[in-house]
Amino acid sequence: QVQLVESGGGLVQAGGSLRLSCAASGSIFRINRMGWYRQAPGKQRELVADITSGSRNYADSVKDRFTISRDNAKNMVYLEMNSLKPEDTAVYTCNAVVVGSFSFKADDYWGQGTRVTVSS
Repeated sequence: QVQLVESGGGLVQAGGSLRLSCAASGSIFRINRMGWYRQAPGKQRELVADITSGSRNYADSVKDRFTISRDNAKNMVYLEMNSLKPEDTAVYTCNAVVVGSFSFKADDYWGQGTRVTVSS
């Protein structure tokens, strides 16, 4: 019904930048919230950043380095990552709270993830 597909991950040297993209498709009436999570090996999944109509939130570890943005017309969310550090290495996953065209309610959706590796 609704699918999220991430792209933009890859290998980058410390201090470099990457831009992640997430495209939502399917029976979408409205997207209330979109966010990025990440999970590093041996670590729990954590919220990196999210965005709603009224606010943007960032994890303390990425504040001032990452920027989340959203294109409502295209049902996309982006994560601009600057000054990358080795500890940013993780699988980054897109999340969206979506009101379906026929569901009359909001549901949570997850993408498959895109891998980011930061070398030192």
